[in-house]
Amino acid sequence: MKPVKQRIVVGLSGGVDSAVTAHLLKQQGHEVVGIFMKNWEDDDDDEYCSTRQDFLDAASVADVLGIEIEHVNFAADYKDRVFAEFLTEYQAGRTPNPDVLCNAEIKFKAFLDHAMRLGAEKIATGHYARVRQNPHSGLFELLKGLDASKDQSYFLHRLNQAQLSKTLFPVGELQKTEVRRMASEMGLPNAKKKDSTGICFIGERPFREFLNRYIAKAAGPIRDANGRQLGEHQGLSFYTLGQRQGLGIGGVKEKGAPRGGGAHEPWFVARKDLTTNTLWVVQGHDHPWLLYQSLTADKASWVAGHPPQGLHGASLGAKTRYRQSDAECHLVSALDNPDNATFGLSFGQAQWAVTPGQSAVLYEGEVCLGGGLIASAEAWATA
Repeated sequence: MKPVKQRIVVGLSGGVDSAVTAHLLKQQGHEVVGIFMKNWEDDDDDEYCSTRQDFLDAASVADVLGIEIEHVNFAADYKDRVFAEFLTEYQAGRTPNPDVLCNAEIKFKAFLDHAMRLGAEKIATGHYARVRQNPHSGLFELLKGLDASKDQSYFLHRLNQAQLSKTLFPVGELQKTEVRRMASEMGLPNAKKKDSTGICFIGERPFREFLNRYIAKAAGPIRDANGRQLGEHQGLSFYTLGQRQGLGIGGVKEKGAPRGGGAHEPWFVARKDLTTNTLWVVQGHDHPWLLYQSLTADKASWVAGHPPQGLHGASLGAKTRYRQSDAECHLVSALDNPDNATFGLSFGQAQWAVTPGQSAVLYEGEVCLGGGLIASAEAWATA
């Protein structure tokens, strides 16, 4: 059967993935309209800001494909819904992932609403993920992208049924190499453009340099597991658990060569104590203070609209950071009260540097069930 022609609004970012997304939909006979989202405008003249070039690339793609493109400014929404939360989390000593919030609040809320006002029936983006409607339950499911090395379902786990029902991820069915090949064959101007990395509003700039604009420094002691002061940190907000670089104590050796590391092994951030403004560090990647057996997450969001049914105690997979392999875990609790949307996970094998503020995302095979923000974690060693 010939597919029904639809009006689909594509988020054109200037990158190759969204360009091929638009091409695939146009090839299928749909009416395709491109929208370029401007989400940050404080650094338009900064050497690290690529917004202007990204729009030129997106406009060039639209010209080659023969589709309209609209430039839409969501910067005010982004500052209120994403950036304000980002700063609040860092000031509280946690390490947020703004891309997760951006997807939920901007790309699949503000952008989706705008597209619907333009008469769109669906929206599409260049994310490596898939959407499937379960033939038995009728619910929409979020699936991992087929290219495991590019899967972005982790960043999309907060999408709900209404959002997924209106969303397409065409490149989620492809390998990245195939996307590049298609872009080259079509003669797209951005076929060889490198993938963007890092947080969108920071770009390639030094992270601490950026945070310095918004968060005051509050220096304090850096201590090892024995309580010995090794140096001074620049403010707890500027460090994250598991961090190895930028500690300024590379030449110091751990007294007594404690468990998990030898005298010449690198130092890692293990804990942040806001009450004493102390940064605790340990030597060795496998130090017990960096290994966690369970976690509690809050602000839970479930793709189905409710916690997983019948899966308490079942063996599931979880990611506590992007690009990690699914870790076998058990869902030990999940509350559905909107005021207390929490869940707990226990792991069969120790998880490294589980970080408050990051997302814990739960999977049943290739299906992303949802997730929440890591509130706390229990280490194998608590001393």
